[in-house]
This record gives sequence, structure tokens and C-alpha cells, in this order.
Amino acid sequence: MTKSTHPWLADRTAAFDSSGIRRVFDLAATLKDPINLSIGQPDFDVPDPVKQACIAAINSGKNAYSQTQGIAPLRDKLQSQLDAQYGHADRKVFVTSGTSGGLVLSMFAMVNPGDEVIFFDPFFVMYPPLIKLVGGVPVPIDTYPDFKIDIQKVADAITPRTKMILLNSPGNPTGVIATEQEQRELAALAAERGIALVSDEIYSRFCYADRFISPAEFNDQTIVIDGFSKSHAMTGWRVGFVHGPTEVVETMTKLQQYSFVCAPQPAQWAALEAIDVDVDDYRQQYQGKRDRIIDALKDDYEIEVPGGAFYIFPKVPWGTGTTFVEAAIAAGLLIIPGGIFSGRDTHFRISYAASDQTIDRGIEVLKQLARSGPKA
Repeated sequence: MTKSTHPWLADRTAAFDSSGIRRVFDLAATLKDPINLSIGQPDFDVPDPVKQACIAAINSGKNAYSQTQGIAPLRDKLQSQLDAQYGHADRKVFVTSGTSGGLVLSMFAMVNPGDEVIFFDPFFVMYPPLIKLVGGVPVPIDTYPDFKIDIQKVADAITPRTKMILLNSPGNPTGVIATEQEQRELAALAAERGIALVSDEIYSRFCYADRFISPAEFNDQTIVIDGFSKSHAMTGWRVGFVHGPTEVVETMTKLQQYSFVCAPQPAQWAALEAIDVDVDDYRQQYQGKRDRIIDALKDDYEIEVPGGAFYIFPKVPWGTGTTFVEAAIAAGLLIIPGGIFSGRDTHFRISYAASDQTIDRGIEVLKQLARSGPKA
């Protein structure tokens, strides 16, 4: 990474670049009628009851700061659900400014300079930069070709400096769900070695074949990050939550007081309503969209069928992920090169959070690209 020449900028800002996804979004703004299968956010609107709850909160004057840890009714409702689900003697919840805020706070709360953080490649783009931001050392574990967790690889990567293991299931960009056995083994390994296990569960409500499984079921010290952004299309509303051991949660809350302050109060009241809004219909719609793409592309692409989220991560049929995506963009199709999410540049990400018409247009371009090969 090239270090900035401006004398005011801190060295830590040179440890990572801006997200490559943002560059694709910027490019999308310059194209006329692009086929956009790049955006990692729901294509449905915020459910009406959630909108109305936010409007009511605004109109009733709930517009000031809330408590740093979140409004009491939302925390109490989440806590009751977690107590019923896990029955842990020490599991406390607080409300964050989005799941991204939860990730930032978890890094600042637990990772010292020089500490190593294990995560799985492919990975969500924020993980390495956030680890570096706090002076940590990113330790990616390769999961190609099937994106499964090899517990022996994890055990072999652990050193005296290992502080945290970061899991994302269902995963972005692959949509793959860690199996119950993988999660049991990972939870047991973290407990045995005294390592913090952080589970990013933002796509927990989009699991297709089986029930959602959290490593917190097998390790009562697991720190879980979740929220309403994906499940209820509230990406811009910035309401997430974190639950885990009391001392960790209280430390993260203290850090939030001096950074994000709190999640937006009107949106917290909306989230309280969102808890009771059924989103299973959206889950079924996305499962249908997934199947639509898999059925259309399976003869031309190597694809590991995703079990959740709304992403597919095919292997490119020729070239690199970067050159293939450049050809796709030239044909009006916006997808994301896999190298943004990985140490490898062999795949690309499709987001099927889009209309069926857009998906069908994208399928046609992808089939043409696979069969035509690279241009000389």
C-alpha cells in the first residue's frame, strides 16, 4: 500500500485502501441502465409497520440521544429472546450503530497491537482493514474450493499471539453456511485455547435448507454481532446489536459512548417493531432467485451452491476475476471481482438481491461471456 504524502495523515490510514466495492458502485453511477448484480443490500423496501414505528417515534419527540447501550424496550425484548434461546448464565446485549459499528467496537475492545485475528478466506471486505486499524495482524485461512472450514488448518494457525477467531455464516461473499460440525469444532477449539470467538450473523434470517446455527450454542463465551440491516432492508438506519459475556459487552458499550454515542433513536423504535415482523416471505423469494441463477449457470460455471444470504461466488471460466469482471462491466453487467474478498483472484460475486428481470438479463450476459471467452 502506498503511503500518503500528506503530513497530517496517521500511518494507520495507509494500512488499507478504500473498498473495491465502492469503486464498482461509483462506476455504476456512470453507466446507462446497467444490469446491477453488485449491491449487497435487499431489493425490497422496509416493511410498512417498521416505517410507521419510526415515523411515530419521530413525531412523538423520540429524537434525542438514547442511552449509549440502546433504548430499554429494545434491549429488554432482545434480552428475553436471547435468554430463551441460549439460557446462558452470562449473556448480555446492547444496541450498536449497525453491525459495522459492532465489528469496530469488538476490534477496539479485544485486539491489542500485534494480536492475531483468524478469519476465513473469502471474507467480508471490512475484516482485514478493521484488524489493521487497531494494530492487529490479519490471519486468513484458505477455504477454497468448497468454502468449508478445516478445523486442523485453524488449529495449525493458532500462535501465542492469537486473540480472536472471526466467523461469518451465512457468509459474504459466498453465501455458504458453516455446518453444525464445523461450528461445534470451532467453538470447542476457541474455548480450549482461550480465544475470543466472534460470530458475524447479519445474514442469520436468510438460511434456506436448515435452521440457523450459531457457535454460541456450543460456546457460551461467543460474541455475536447481528442486526436489522439485511433482514428488514434497514441498511441506512444503522441499528445492530451485540451479545456476549457481560464484561466484554460493557467494555464495548463504554467505547461506543466515546465513538458512535448511540444508534439513531427513532430507528431503534423501528427495530423494536421489526422484531415482530415476519420476513420469511423474503427468505423464500431469495431462495427462488438463488435457484434461478444456479439452474441457468451450472453448465457454464463452477459454483458452490450457497445455503444462505443472497450471494453466489462462481469461479471465472477464463482469465482472472478482475479481467472477467472488466469484460462483464463492458457488457453492462455490474458484478464484483473476487479478489476484493480474497487473496485469490479466481472468482466473482453475484448479488441476487435484484428483480427477476434484472437477474435474467445478467444471466444472459454471463452465459455469453462464458461461451465467447476472452477477447484478444
